[in-house]
Amino acid sequence: MSLYDSATSAGSSSGSSASSASKPAEIDGLLAGAGYKVRSSDLRHVAQRLERLETAMVNSPAELSQLASSDTVHFNPSDISSWVDSLLAEFNHSSSLPSDLPDFPDVVPGINPTAVSEGDAAWTDHDAAQQVQQNVPANQVTVVTAMEEDSGIRLVHMLMTCAESVQRGDISLAGSLIDDMQALLRRVNTSCGIGKVAGYFIDALSRRIFTPQGIGLVGGGGSSASAYENELLYHHFYEACPYLKFAHFTANQAILEAFDGHDCVHVIDFNLMHGLQWPALIQALALRPGGPPLLRLTGIGPPSPDGRDSLREIGLRLAELARSVNVRFAFRGVAAQRLEDVKPWMLQVNPKEAVAVNSIMQLHRLLGSDPNRNSPIELVLGWIRHLNPKIMTVIEQEANHNQPGFMDRFTESLYYYSTMFDSLEACTLQPEKAFAEIYIQKEICNVVCCEGSARVERHEPLSKWRTRLGQAGFRPLHLGSNAFKQASMLLTLFSAEGYCVEEIEGCLTLGWHSRPLISASAWQAVPDANSPLVGIVNHHHHSNHNAL
Repeated sequence: MSLYDSATSAGSSSGSSASSASKPAEIDGLLAGAGYKVRSSDLRHVAQRLERLETAMVNSPAELSQLASSDTVHFNPSDISSWVDSLLAEFNHSSSLPSDLPDFPDVVPGINPTAVSEGDAAWTDHDAAQQVQQNVPANQVTVVTAMEEDSGIRLVHMLMTCAESVQRGDISLAGSLIDDMQALLRRVNTSCGIGKVAGYFIDALSRRIFTPQGIGLVGGGGSSASAYENELLYHHFYEACPYLKFAHFTANQAILEAFDGHDCVHVIDFNLMHGLQWPALIQALALRPGGPPLLRLTGIGPPSPDGRDSLREIGLRLAELARSVNVRFAFRGVAAQRLEDVKPWMLQVNPKEAVAVNSIMQLHRLLGSDPNRNSPIELVLGWIRHLNPKIMTVIEQEANHNQPGFMDRFTESLYYYSTMFDSLEACTLQPEKAFAEIYIQKEICNVVCCEGSARVERHEPLSKWRTRLGQAGFRPLHLGSNAFKQASMLLTLFSAEGYCVEEIEGCLTLGWHSRPLISASAWQAVPDANSPLVGIVNHHHHSNHNAL
Protein backbone atom coordinates (compact mmCIF):
# COMPACT_ATOMS: atom_id res chain seq x y z
CA MET A 1 0.00 0.00 0.00
CA SER A 2 1.40 3.35 -0.96
CA LEU A 3 1.50 6.25 1.47
CA TYR A 4 -0.44 8.39 -0.98
CA ASP A 5 -3.42 6.06 -1.22
CA SER A 6 -3.85 5.74 2.53
CA ALA A 7 -3.22 9.37 3.32
CA THR A 8 -5.71 10.51 0.74
CA SER A 9 -8.38 8.17 2.02
CA ALA A 10 -7.67 9.40 5.53
CA GLY A 11 -8.21 12.95 4.50
CA SER A 12 -11.40 12.24 2.62
CA SER A 13 -12.85 10.21 5.45
CA SER A 14 -12.66 13.11 7.85
CA GLY A 15 -15.87 14.61 6.52
CA SER A 16 -14.33 17.94 5.55
CA SER A 17 -14.46 19.00 1.96
CA ALA A 18 -11.65 21.44 2.65
CA SER A 19 -9.17 18.75 3.63
CA SER A 20 -9.84 16.60 0.60
CA ALA A 21 -9.92 19.44 -1.86
CA SER A 22 -6.79 21.17 -0.65
CA LYS A 23 -4.37 18.69 -2.23
CA PRO A 24 -4.40 17.40 -5.81
CA ALA A 25 -5.28 13.73 -5.93
CA GLU A 26 -1.93 12.67 -7.32
CA ILE A 27 0.17 14.33 -4.60
CA ASP A 28 1.46 12.27 -1.66
CA GLY A 29 -0.61 13.46 1.31
CA LEU A 30 1.89 13.14 4.15
CA LEU A 31 4.79 14.75 2.27
CA ALA A 32 2.45 17.53 1.13
CA GLY A 33 1.78 18.27 4.79
CA ALA A 34 5.53 18.74 5.22
CA GLY A 35 5.66 21.21 2.32
CA TYR A 36 6.87 18.91 -0.48
CA LYS A 37 5.03 18.19 -3.71
CA VAL A 38 5.77 14.61 -4.71
CA ARG A 39 3.49 12.57 -6.95
CA SER A 40 2.79 9.11 -5.62
CA SER A 41 4.04 7.65 -8.88
CA ASP A 42 7.40 9.39 -8.32
CA LEU A 43 8.03 8.18 -4.76
CA ARG A 44 10.31 5.33 -5.81
CA HIS A 45 12.18 7.56 -8.25
CA VAL A 46 12.74 10.24 -5.59
CA ALA A 47 13.89 7.69 -3.03
CA GLN A 48 16.42 6.27 -5.50
CA ARG A 49 17.75 9.69 -6.41
CA LEU A 50 18.02 10.76 -2.77
CA GLU A 51 19.95 7.57 -2.07
CA ARG A 52 22.36 8.31 -4.91
CA LEU A 53 22.71 11.96 -3.90
CA GLU A 54 23.50 11.18 -0.29
CA THR A 55 26.05 8.52 -1.20
CA ALA A 56 27.71 10.97 -3.57
CA MET A 57 27.78 13.67 -0.88
CA VAL A 58 29.33 11.30 1.66
CA ASN A 59 31.90 9.79 -0.69
CA SER A 60 32.81 12.95 -2.62
CA PRO A 61 33.41 15.82 -0.16
CA ALA A 62 35.65 17.62 -2.67
CA GLU A 63 32.90 17.73 -5.28
CA LEU A 64 30.47 18.82 -2.54
CA SER A 65 32.72 21.79 -1.74
CA GLN A 66 32.96 22.65 -5.42
CA LEU A 67 29.21 22.44 -5.79
CA ALA A 68 28.56 24.77 -2.86
CA SER A 69 31.04 27.36 -4.13
CA SER A 70 29.77 27.36 -7.72
CA ASP A 71 27.51 30.03 -9.16
CA THR A 72 24.62 27.60 -9.46
CA VAL A 73 21.88 28.29 -6.90
CA HIS A 74 20.19 25.17 -5.55
CA PHE A 75 17.00 26.11 -3.75
CA ASN A 76 15.13 23.86 -1.34
CA PRO A 77 11.88 23.92 -3.31
CA SER A 78 8.62 22.17 -2.72
CA ASP A 79 9.26 20.27 -5.95
CA ILE A 80 11.76 17.95 -4.33
CA SER A 81 12.02 15.62 -7.35
CA SER A 82 13.35 18.35 -9.66
CA TRP A 83 15.64 19.66 -6.92
CA VAL A 84 17.30 16.29 -6.38
CA ASP A 85 17.69 15.75 -10.13
CA SER A 86 19.37 19.15 -10.51
CA LEU A 87 21.84 18.40 -7.72
CA LEU A 88 22.62 15.01 -9.22
CA ALA A 89 23.23 16.64 -12.59
CA GLU A 90 25.81 18.92 -10.99
CA PHE A 91 27.54 15.97 -9.32
CA ASN A 92 27.52 13.99 -12.54
CA HIS A 93 29.07 16.97 -14.30
CA SER A 94 32.05 17.14 -11.91
CA SER A 95 32.49 13.45 -11.09
CA SER A 96 30.94 10.14 -11.94
CA LEU A 97 28.81 8.30 -9.43
CA PRO A 98 29.66 4.70 -8.54
CA SER A 99 28.18 2.48 -11.22
CA ASP A 100 27.14 -0.24 -8.81
CA LEU A 101 24.61 1.75 -6.79
CA PRO A 102 21.39 -0.30 -6.73
CA ASP A 103 17.84 1.00 -7.08
CA PHE A 104 15.54 0.94 -4.08
CA PRO A 105 13.32 -2.16 -4.15
CA ASP A 106 9.55 -1.69 -4.25
CA VAL A 107 9.35 -2.79 -0.60
CA VAL A 108 12.29 -1.69 1.53
CA PRO A 109 13.24 -4.84 3.49
CA GLY A 110 15.32 -3.13 6.17
CA ILE A 111 18.36 -1.01 5.57
CA ASN A 112 21.22 -3.41 4.92
CA PRO A 113 24.71 -1.94 4.41
CA THR A 114 25.55 -4.72 1.96
CA ALA A 115 22.85 -3.40 -0.35
CA VAL A 116 25.38 -0.78 -1.42
CA SER A 117 28.72 -1.68 -2.92
CA GLU A 118 31.11 -2.95 -0.27
CA GLY A 119 32.71 -0.09 1.59
CA ASP A 120 30.09 2.39 0.40
CA ALA A 121 27.68 1.88 3.28
CA ALA A 122 28.48 5.23 4.82
CA TRP A 123 24.86 6.44 4.66
CA THR A 124 24.00 3.91 7.35
CA ASP A 125 27.05 4.89 9.40
CA HIS A 126 26.13 7.65 11.80
CA ASP A 127 29.74 8.51 12.68
CA ALA A 128 30.73 8.83 9.03
CA ALA A 129 27.86 11.20 8.39
CA GLN A 130 28.87 13.31 11.38
CA GLN A 131 32.48 13.45 10.13
CA VAL A 132 31.36 14.71 6.73
CA GLN A 133 29.18 17.35 8.33
CA GLN A 134 32.11 18.58 10.43
CA ASN A 135 34.27 18.94 7.31
CA VAL A 136 31.67 20.91 5.35
CA PRO A 137 32.01 24.72 5.44
CA ALA A 138 29.15 26.83 6.79
CA ASN A 139 28.07 27.96 3.33
CA GLN A 140 27.24 24.34 2.49
CA VAL A 141 24.75 23.78 5.34
CA THR A 142 21.76 24.05 3.00
CA VAL A 143 23.08 21.27 0.81
CA VAL A 144 23.98 19.01 3.72
CA THR A 145 20.47 19.55 5.18
CA ALA A 146 19.28 17.40 2.31
CA MET A 147 20.73 14.41 4.15
CA GLU A 148 18.39 15.02 7.10
CA GLU A 149 15.40 15.56 4.82
CA ASP A 150 16.30 12.39 2.96
CA SER A 151 16.45 10.52 6.27
CA GLY A 152 13.02 11.86 7.24
CA ILE A 153 11.45 10.70 3.97
CA ARG A 154 13.15 7.33 4.31
CA LEU A 155 11.82 7.02 7.87
CA VAL A 156 8.25 7.51 6.68
CA HIS A 157 8.52 4.78 4.08
CA MET A 158 10.30 2.42 6.47
CA LEU A 159 7.48 2.98 8.98
CA MET A 160 4.98 1.99 6.29
CA THR A 161 7.00 -1.08 5.37
CA CYS A 162 7.29 -2.09 9.03
CA ALA A 163 3.54 -1.72 9.51
CA GLU A 164 2.93 -3.87 6.42
CA SER A 165 5.25 -6.51 7.89
CA VAL A 166 3.30 -6.46 11.15
CA GLN A 167 0.03 -6.90 9.27
CA ARG A 168 1.48 -9.86 7.34
CA GLY A 169 2.81 -11.39 10.56
CA ASP A 170 6.45 -11.11 9.44
CA ILE A 171 7.73 -10.19 12.88
CA SER A 172 11.37 -10.96 12.02
CA LEU A 173 11.44 -8.38 9.22
CA ALA A 174 9.49 -5.88 11.34
CA GLY A 175 12.01 -6.23 14.18
CA SER A 176 14.90 -5.70 11.78
CA LEU A 177 13.26 -2.56 10.45
CA ILE A 178 12.82 -1.26 14.01
CA ASP A 179 16.59 -1.51 14.54
CA ASP A 180 17.29 0.23 11.24
CA MET A 181 14.81 3.02 11.95
CA GLN A 182 16.20 3.65 15.41
CA ALA A 183 19.67 4.04 13.88
CA LEU A 184 18.34 6.34 11.16
CA LEU A 185 16.41 8.37 13.74
CA ARG A 186 19.71 9.59 15.18
CA ARG A 187 20.34 11.49 11.96
CA VAL A 188 17.23 13.67 12.07
CA ASN A 189 15.95 16.38 14.37
CA THR A 190 13.65 14.63 16.84
CA SER A 191 12.58 17.80 18.63
CA CYS A 192 10.01 18.68 15.95
CA GLY A 193 8.59 17.65 12.59
CA ILE A 194 8.71 14.18 11.13
CA GLY A 195 11.60 13.19 13.39
CA LYS A 196 9.47 13.61 16.52
CA VAL A 197 6.43 11.87 15.03
CA ALA A 198 8.51 9.02 13.64
CA GLY A 199 10.12 8.51 17.04
CA TYR A 200 6.73 8.03 18.71
CA PHE A 201 5.52 5.61 16.04
CA ILE A 202 8.77 3.64 16.10
CA ASP A 203 8.34 3.31 19.87
CA ALA A 204 4.73 2.15 19.45
CA LEU A 205 5.67 -0.43 16.81
CA SER A 206 8.54 -1.63 18.98
CA ARG A 207 6.20 -2.16 21.92
CA ARG A 208 3.80 -4.13 19.73
CA ILE A 209 6.55 -6.32 18.24
CA PHE A 210 8.78 -6.96 21.24
CA THR A 211 6.36 -6.88 24.19
CA PRO A 212 3.11 -8.35 22.85
CA GLN A 213 2.23 -9.77 26.26
CA GLY A 214 2.09 -6.23 27.66
CA ILE A 215 0.27 -4.38 24.91
CA GLY A 216 -2.96 -4.40 26.90
CA LEU A 217 -1.29 -2.19 29.48
CA VAL A 218 -0.34 0.57 27.04
CA GLY A 219 -2.46 3.70 27.06
CA GLY A 220 -5.67 1.93 27.93
CA GLY A 221 -6.18 3.36 31.38
CA GLY A 222 -6.83 -0.11 32.71
CA SER A 223 -5.79 0.64 36.30
CA SER A 224 -6.58 3.36 38.79
CA ALA A 225 -2.98 4.52 38.74
CA SER A 226 -2.93 4.93 34.95
CA ALA A 227 -6.32 6.66 35.08
CA TYR A 228 -4.90 9.14 37.59
CA GLU A 229 -1.91 9.74 35.30
CA ASN A 230 -4.28 10.29 32.38
CA GLU A 231 -6.11 12.98 34.37
CA LEU A 232 -2.87 14.88 34.97
CA LEU A 233 -1.83 14.63 31.31
CA TYR A 234 -5.36 15.65 30.26
CA HIS A 235 -5.02 18.82 32.32
CA HIS A 236 -1.72 19.73 30.63
CA PHE A 237 -3.19 18.97 27.20
CA TYR A 238 -6.05 21.31 28.08
CA GLU A 239 -3.62 24.12 28.90
CA ALA A 240 -1.25 23.60 25.98
CA CYS A 241 -3.58 23.83 22.98
CA PRO A 242 -7.15 24.89 22.11
CA TYR A 243 -8.71 21.48 21.40
CA LEU A 244 -10.22 20.75 24.81
CA LYS A 245 -11.09 24.38 25.38
CA PHE A 246 -12.94 24.30 22.05
CA ALA A 247 -14.76 21.17 23.21
CA HIS A 248 -15.79 22.74 26.52
CA PHE A 249 -16.80 26.13 25.11
CA THR A 250 -18.84 24.61 22.29
CA ALA A 251 -20.61 22.07 24.49
CA ASN A 252 -21.34 24.64 27.20
CA GLN A 253 -22.90 27.05 24.72
CA ALA A 254 -25.15 24.31 23.35
CA ILE A 255 -26.14 23.18 26.86
CA LEU A 256 -26.83 26.75 27.97
CA GLU A 257 -29.20 27.27 25.04
CA ALA A 258 -30.94 23.92 25.64
CA PHE A 259 -31.57 24.87 29.30
CA ASP A 260 -33.21 28.17 28.41
CA GLY A 261 -36.53 28.50 30.27
CA HIS A 262 -35.93 25.56 32.64
CA ASP A 263 -35.71 26.07 36.40
CA CYS A 264 -34.20 22.68 37.27
CA VAL A 265 -31.39 21.36 35.10
CA HIS A 266 -29.17 18.29 35.33
CA VAL A 267 -25.84 17.77 33.53
CA ILE A 268 -24.44 14.23 33.29
CA ASP A 269 -20.74 14.43 32.50
CA PHE A 270 -19.23 11.21 31.14
CA ASN A 271 -15.68 12.24 32.10
CA LEU A 272 -15.41 14.79 34.90
CA MET A 273 -11.60 15.26 34.66
CA HIS A 274 -11.03 17.86 37.41
CA GLY A 275 -14.32 19.57 36.50
CA LEU A 276 -12.47 21.90 34.11
CA GLN A 277 -15.53 22.40 31.92
CA TRP A 278 -18.06 23.53 34.49
CA PRO A 279 -16.95 26.83 36.10
CA ALA A 280 -17.74 28.62 32.82
CA LEU A 281 -21.24 27.11 32.65
CA ILE A 282 -21.95 27.94 36.31
CA GLN A 283 -20.95 31.56 35.73
CA ALA A 284 -23.05 31.74 32.54
CA LEU A 285 -26.10 30.37 34.36
CA ALA A 286 -25.56 32.93 37.14
CA LEU A 287 -25.99 35.71 34.58
CA ARG A 288 -29.11 34.23 32.96
CA PRO A 289 -32.00 36.70 32.65
CA GLY A 290 -34.63 35.89 35.24
CA GLY A 291 -32.14 34.27 37.57
CA PRO A 292 -30.17 31.01 37.57
CA PRO A 293 -31.83 27.58 37.75
CA LEU A 294 -31.08 24.80 40.21
CA LEU A 295 -28.10 23.02 38.70
CA ARG A 296 -27.42 19.35 39.37
CA LEU A 297 -24.15 17.89 38.10
CA THR A 298 -23.39 14.18 37.98
CA GLY A 299 -19.74 13.55 37.28
CA ILE A 300 -18.48 10.14 36.19
CA GLY A 301 -14.83 9.26 36.66
CA PRO A 302 -12.42 6.49 37.68
CA PRO A 303 -11.87 5.50 41.30
CA SER A 304 -8.96 7.27 42.99
CA PRO A 305 -5.79 5.15 43.28
CA ASP A 306 -5.11 6.27 46.87
CA GLY A 307 -8.61 5.66 48.22
CA ARG A 308 -9.54 9.35 48.34
CA ASP A 309 -12.92 10.42 47.06
CA SER A 310 -11.49 12.73 44.40
CA LEU A 311 -14.85 13.13 42.66
CA ARG A 312 -16.37 14.56 45.84
CA GLU A 313 -13.40 16.90 46.26
CA ILE A 314 -14.00 18.26 42.76
CA GLY A 315 -17.69 18.63 43.57
CA LEU A 316 -16.91 20.60 46.72
CA ARG A 317 -14.78 23.07 44.76
CA LEU A 318 -17.53 23.53 42.18
CA ALA A 319 -20.11 23.94 44.94
CA GLU A 320 -18.03 26.71 46.48
CA LEU A 321 -17.86 28.50 43.14
CA ALA A 322 -21.61 28.12 42.62
CA ARG A 323 -22.28 29.48 46.08
CA SER A 324 -20.13 32.54 45.37
CA VAL A 325 -22.26 33.46 42.33
CA ASN A 326 -25.61 32.51 43.91
CA VAL A 327 -26.31 29.41 41.82
CA ARG A 328 -28.13 26.60 43.64
CA PHE A 329 -26.00 23.55 43.06
CA ALA A 330 -25.95 19.81 43.84
CA PHE A 331 -23.23 17.36 42.87
CA ARG A 332 -23.14 13.58 42.61
CA GLY A 333 -20.03 11.56 41.84
CA VAL A 334 -20.21 8.17 40.15
CA ALA A 335 -16.97 6.19 40.30
CA ALA A 336 -16.64 3.69 37.46
CA GLN A 337 -13.62 2.18 35.73
CA ARG A 338 -15.51 2.00 32.42
CA LEU A 339 -18.42 4.01 31.10
CA GLU A 340 -20.34 0.85 30.20
CA ASP A 341 -20.32 -0.09 33.90
CA VAL A 342 -22.57 2.88 34.71
CA LYS A 343 -26.25 2.03 35.15
CA PRO A 344 -29.08 4.56 34.71
CA TRP A 345 -30.29 4.25 38.30
CA MET A 346 -26.91 5.50 39.54
CA LEU A 347 -27.63 8.89 37.98
CA GLN A 348 -30.86 9.54 39.94
CA VAL A 349 -32.51 11.57 37.20
CA ASN A 350 -35.74 13.37 38.14
CA PRO A 351 -38.52 13.48 35.52
CA LYS A 352 -38.99 17.22 36.16
CA GLU A 353 -35.39 18.04 35.22
CA ALA A 354 -34.05 19.21 31.88
CA VAL A 355 -31.19 16.78 31.27
CA ALA A 356 -27.99 17.29 29.29
CA VAL A 357 -25.58 14.42 28.60
CA ASN A 358 -22.03 15.57 27.92
CA SER A 359 -19.45 13.31 26.27
CA ILE A 360 -15.98 14.73 25.64
CA MET A 361 -13.99 12.15 23.68
CA GLN A 362 -15.63 9.20 25.45
CA LEU A 363 -18.07 7.46 23.10
CA HIS A 364 -15.31 6.06 20.88
CA ARG A 365 -14.09 4.04 23.86
CA LEU A 366 -17.33 2.03 23.66
CA LEU A 367 -16.82 0.82 20.09
CA GLY A 368 -14.90 -2.35 20.92
CA SER A 369 -16.70 -5.62 20.33
CA ASP A 370 -16.83 -8.59 22.66
CA PRO A 371 -18.70 -11.74 21.55
CA ASN A 372 -19.45 -12.56 25.19
CA ARG A 373 -21.49 -9.45 25.91
CA ASN A 374 -23.75 -6.87 24.30
CA SER A 375 -22.22 -4.02 22.34
CA PRO A 376 -21.19 -1.33 24.87
CA ILE A 377 -22.04 1.55 22.52
CA GLU A 378 -25.55 0.20 21.87
CA LEU A 379 -26.11 -0.38 25.58
CA VAL A 380 -25.08 3.14 26.62
CA LEU A 381 -26.85 4.92 23.76
CA GLY A 382 -29.96 2.91 24.63
CA TRP A 383 -30.23 4.12 28.19
CA ILE A 384 -29.27 7.68 27.20
CA ARG A 385 -32.20 7.71 24.82
CA HIS A 386 -34.53 6.42 27.52
CA LEU A 387 -33.44 9.29 29.80
CA ASN A 388 -34.86 11.60 27.09
CA PRO A 389 -32.24 14.37 27.50
CA LYS A 390 -32.88 17.84 26.11
CA ILE A 391 -29.45 17.62 24.52
CA MET A 392 -26.47 15.29 24.20
CA THR A 393 -23.18 16.99 23.29
CA VAL A 394 -20.62 14.78 21.55
CA ILE A 395 -16.99 15.81 21.01
CA GLU A 396 -14.77 13.33 19.18
CA GLN A 397 -11.44 13.18 17.38
CA GLU A 398 -12.02 13.66 13.67
CA ALA A 399 -10.10 10.55 12.68
CA ASN A 400 -10.68 7.01 11.46
CA HIS A 401 -8.69 4.82 13.85
CA ASN A 402 -11.27 2.06 14.21
CA GLN A 403 -10.61 0.27 10.94
CA PRO A 404 -10.18 -3.51 11.24
CA GLY A 405 -7.06 -3.61 9.04
CA PHE A 406 -3.91 -2.69 10.96
CA MET A 407 -2.24 -1.08 7.94
CA ASP A 408 -5.17 1.25 7.27
CA ARG A 409 -5.35 2.19 10.94
CA PHE A 410 -1.61 2.80 11.15
CA THR A 411 -1.48 4.99 8.04
CA GLU A 412 -4.46 7.08 9.10
CA SER A 413 -3.00 7.59 12.59
CA LEU A 414 0.41 8.56 11.17
CA TYR A 415 -1.23 11.22 9.02
CA TYR A 416 -3.54 12.45 11.81
CA TYR A 417 -0.94 12.71 14.56
CA SER A 418 1.61 14.31 12.23
CA THR A 419 -0.87 17.16 11.84
CA MET A 420 -1.60 17.20 15.58
CA PHE A 421 2.09 17.53 16.44
CA ASP A 422 2.48 20.26 13.81
CA SER A 423 -0.22 22.23 15.60
CA LEU A 424 1.46 21.69 18.98
CA GLU A 425 4.59 23.43 17.67
CA ALA A 426 2.59 26.64 18.03
CA CYS A 427 2.45 26.08 21.81
CA THR A 428 4.88 28.20 23.81
CA LEU A 429 3.93 26.92 27.27
CA GLN A 430 6.39 24.67 29.08
CA PRO A 431 6.12 22.14 30.65
CA GLU A 432 2.51 21.95 29.41
CA LYS A 433 3.64 21.25 25.85
CA ALA A 434 5.90 18.38 26.89
CA PHE A 435 3.16 16.74 28.94
CA ALA A 436 0.61 17.31 26.15
CA GLU A 437 2.91 15.39 23.83
CA ILE A 438 3.02 12.51 26.31
CA TYR A 439 -0.79 12.58 26.39
CA ILE A 440 -0.87 12.19 22.59
CA GLN A 441 1.89 9.58 22.65
CA LYS A 442 -0.27 7.39 24.90
CA GLU A 443 -3.07 7.63 22.35
CA ILE A 444 -0.67 6.60 19.58
CA CYS A 445 0.51 3.62 21.62
CA ASN A 446 -3.04 2.45 22.20
CA VAL A 447 -4.00 2.78 18.51
CA VAL A 448 -0.86 0.99 17.28
CA CYS A 449 -0.02 -1.48 20.06
CA CYS A 450 -3.33 -2.75 21.35
CA GLU A 451 -6.00 -5.08 20.01
CA GLY A 452 -9.30 -6.39 21.30
CA SER A 453 -10.74 -4.88 24.44
CA ALA A 454 -7.39 -3.25 25.29
CA ARG A 455 -7.68 -0.98 22.25
CA VAL A 456 -9.98 1.82 23.45
CA GLU A 457 -8.84 4.71 21.25
CA ARG A 458 -11.22 3.77 18.43
CA HIS A 459 -11.74 7.21 16.93
CA GLU A 460 -14.22 7.58 14.09
CA PRO A 461 -15.08 10.60 11.91
CA LEU A 462 -18.22 12.70 12.22
CA SER A 463 -19.82 11.04 9.18
CA LYS A 464 -19.83 7.67 10.96
CA TRP A 465 -21.14 9.18 14.19
CA ARG A 466 -24.03 10.74 12.25
CA THR A 467 -25.03 7.33 10.95
CA ARG A 468 -24.59 5.53 14.28
CA LEU A 469 -26.45 8.09 16.39
CA GLY A 470 -29.24 8.35 13.84
CA GLN A 471 -29.73 4.58 13.93
CA ALA A 472 -29.74 4.69 17.75
CA GLY A 473 -32.71 7.05 17.84
CA PHE A 474 -31.13 10.53 17.95
CA ARG A 475 -31.63 13.50 15.69
CA PRO A 476 -29.01 16.22 15.17
CA LEU A 477 -29.33 19.70 16.67
CA HIS A 478 -27.78 22.70 14.96
CA LEU A 479 -25.07 24.16 17.18
CA GLY A 480 -25.93 27.66 16.01
CA SER A 481 -24.02 30.85 15.33
CA ASN A 482 -23.26 31.54 18.99
CA ALA A 483 -21.22 28.36 19.31
CA PHE A 484 -19.29 29.25 16.16
CA LYS A 485 -18.58 32.74 17.50
CA GLN A 486 -17.46 31.35 20.86
CA ALA A 487 -15.08 28.94 19.16
CA SER A 488 -13.70 31.63 16.87
CA MET A 489 -13.14 34.00 19.80
CA LEU A 490 -11.33 31.22 21.65
CA LEU A 491 -8.74 30.99 18.88
CA THR A 492 -7.82 34.64 19.36
CA LEU A 493 -6.24 33.56 22.66
CA PHE A 494 -3.69 31.56 20.69
CA SER A 495 -1.07 33.38 18.66
CA ALA A 496 -0.83 30.69 15.95
CA GLU A 497 -2.77 31.42 12.78
CA GLY A 498 -2.99 27.79 11.66
CA TYR A 499 -6.04 26.85 13.75
CA CYS A 500 -9.37 27.06 11.96
CA VAL A 501 -13.02 26.49 12.88
CA GLU A 502 -15.45 25.23 10.27
CA GLU A 503 -19.20 24.66 10.30
CA ILE A 504 -20.37 21.45 8.63
CA GLU A 505 -24.12 20.79 8.49
CA GLY A 506 -24.76 22.24 11.93
CA CYS A 507 -21.65 20.72 13.52
CA LEU A 508 -18.30 22.39 14.19
CA THR A 509 -14.76 21.20 13.60
CA LEU A 510 -11.47 22.58 14.85
CA GLY A 511 -8.39 21.80 12.82
CA TRP A 512 -4.92 22.80 11.80
CA HIS A 513 -4.89 24.53 8.42
CA SER A 514 -7.09 22.38 6.14
CA ARG A 515 -7.20 19.24 8.30
CA PRO A 516 -10.06 18.91 10.86
CA LEU A 517 -8.79 17.29 14.06
CA ILE A 518 -11.78 17.43 16.43
CA SER A 519 -15.53 17.64 15.84
CA ALA A 520 -18.41 18.88 17.98
CA SER A 521 -22.04 17.91 17.49
CA ALA A 522 -25.30 18.06 19.45
CA TRP A 523 -28.15 15.54 19.49
CA GLN A 524 -31.63 15.06 20.86
CA ALA A 525 -33.36 11.77 21.59
CA VAL A 526 -36.32 10.87 19.39
CA PRO A 527 -39.12 9.81 21.80
CA ASP A 528 -39.86 6.10 21.81
CA ALA A 529 -43.42 5.54 22.92
CA ASN A 530 -42.86 1.81 23.37
CA SER A 531 -40.01 2.16 25.86
CA PRO A 532 -40.68 3.41 29.42
CA LEU A 533 -38.14 5.61 31.09
CA VAL A 534 -35.52 3.45 32.78
CA GLY A 535 -34.34 4.03 36.32
CA ILE A 536 -35.48 7.62 36.49
CA VAL A 537 -35.79 7.80 40.25
CA ASN A 538 -34.08 5.23 42.42
CA HIS A 539 -33.30 5.53 46.09
CA HIS A 540 -30.48 2.99 46.12
CA HIS A 541 -27.31 4.47 47.52
CA HIS A 542 -23.81 3.24 46.93
CA SER A 543 -20.61 4.17 48.72
CA ASN A 544 -19.02 5.35 45.47
CA HIS A 545 -21.93 7.60 44.48
CA ASN A 546 -21.88 10.74 46.56
CA ALA A 547 -24.19 13.73 46.47
CA LEU A 548 -23.37 17.13 47.92
